[in-house]
Amino acid sequence: MSKIFDENVDKLVIALEEGTRAGKGNVPKFIEPAVGTLSRALSKRHHIIFGRRGSGKSSLLFKSADDLAKTGNPVAFIDLEPFKGHHYPDIIISVLIATFQKYSIWLTTEIEKDRGKRLWYTFFILKKYPENRSLKLTLQLEIDQTIIDLRAQLNLNNDAMLVQRVSEQNKEANDSKFKVGTDMQAAKLETAVGQTSENTISKEVKEEFRRNKQDYLLKKMLDFQHIFASLYSINNRDSYLFLDDLYHLVRVDQPDLIDYFHRISKGNNLWLKIGTIRNRTTWYKNTPQPTGVKLGDDADEIDLDLTLEKFSLSKSFLKSILNTYIQEAKAPKVDELLTDGAIERLVLASGGVTRDFLGLFRRSILEAKERVNKSGGKSVKGDKISAEDINIAAGTYGELKKDEFQMDAVEDKDRLESAFSRIKQFCLDKTKSNIFLIAQDASGTEVELIYELIDLRLIHYVKSRVTISGRKGLIYKGYLLDVSQYTGERTRKDIETIEFWKDSEKEKLRRASLIYINNGQLRGLKGKEKPSQDDKINAVDEEEIEGHN
Repeated sequence: MSKIFDENVDKLVIALEEGTRAGKGNVPKFIEPAVGTLSRALSKRHHIIFGRRGSGKSSLLFKSADDLAKTGNPVAFIDLEPFKGHHYPDIIISVLIATFQKYSIWLTTEIEKDRGKRLWYTFFILKKYPENRSLKLTLQLEIDQTIIDLRAQLNLNNDAMLVQRVSEQNKEANDSKFKVGTDMQAAKLETAVGQTSENTISKEVKEEFRRNKQDYLLKKMLDFQHIFASLYSINNRDSYLFLDDLYHLVRVDQPDLIDYFHRISKGNNLWLKIGTIRNRTTWYKNTPQPTGVKLGDDADEIDLDLTLEKFSLSKSFLKSILNTYIQEAKAPKVDELLTDGAIERLVLASGGVTRDFLGLFRRSILEAKERVNKSGGKSVKGDKISAEDINIAAGTYGELKKDEFQMDAVEDKDRLESAFSRIKQFCLDKTKSNIFLIAQDASGTEVELIYELIDLRLIHYVKSRVTISGRKGLIYKGYLLDVSQYTGERTRKDIETIEFWKDSEKEKLRRASLIYINNGQLRGLKGKEKPSQDDKINAVDEEEIEGHN
């Protein structure tokens, strides 16, 4: 009987499904992506943790928070996704409320621990347990009152002032111009004045409340700093604030949020650990004044993106994670479940992203079971998971990526969709290859969009240096179109899959026809390179590009 029908494989499927979302329950399964990553995340230093969706950012943050909590450090873990509809300054107030709520809960736990210790000392050692319980109680009361005050600021009622001002303007207009005497005329006047002044007054009111909240936040900063100084004085342990998925917030507000908490943290033993997607985040801006944090000066980065350029390293790391799940479920080993070469296809289809790797493996098991069942156990492709099963799974998995794209790219969805459409057309219709090349020094809007598409897992980075015969001094970068775009329901038999990680395939990467030229959308190219005949044949047609834009 095929190993894929082992009862423990069913347990494995469930475990993989549960494990594709980071959480406290998956902390024991955490595997360090590189030596020293966890110790850096635990250190007394501000960090921004970069990585694509599913790359392990949240897992690292959960593991770090768990380890620090076990050593007695005050820890607050805030998932920023629920705040995606908030704007400045309300976003800062909202996150402050969530943060102080977490520290209030921490204090409650500490106070309960003290109560247990005091009883033990009293009954068994016959002396009072030395403690600072009163300080903790006082601090908790201060934090709880702060939360009440912050809620009041967040919920300031704009409508009341708006109604009052509209009413005043209605009265002025009625007294000075119209002097109408019937109720119906008065009603018409009120409606007319309300309609003409609503937008102006609404903006005026919103701006006044915005200023009030900004002033409040500035005035309260010293009080918030005092809270964190007090948290340290309780047990001489630094506090840590974990802000996960910053990229969900409106991009223009991101540096303001980081800046406010960074200013609170200075000299108060509070350390920020922020998880986000690199090319969908603004962590520092210069105008109208420096805001946020500068990497290298105010904070360091931890990059969790394991690209396909280091294919063997990615393969080894992803297999180690999969083996953790297999061992826990007591399922058959990897080589008993997959055919030769299938594991490489799995790595390729995942783009090196941990969550995608596990999700695709789970779906591949289901695809293989269905295939074998349909054949009555006599499938010509064998009774293990094959590369073809993974291709089919990748095609259906592409729908998940599409949904996440719609959620993550709200602000510039149209531009990203247009850029992706041009690249797909180039790869699938022009060159009929899964790889495309861009000059190493190319710049411009199109390159920026490609970087964002990489973060959205629709394109993958595979080579940092590719040279092409006849183009002396020019270096190119290699990119992979996501496997989901030409497999599954989209299966294209005419697409050449270049296995770029194999030495035998390296020459295939050096073809000039793979160079993606977007007629003015890409700048750079050392200012000297002219498109060859191959480039002109394979470049996206200029009129088509204009049509997309």
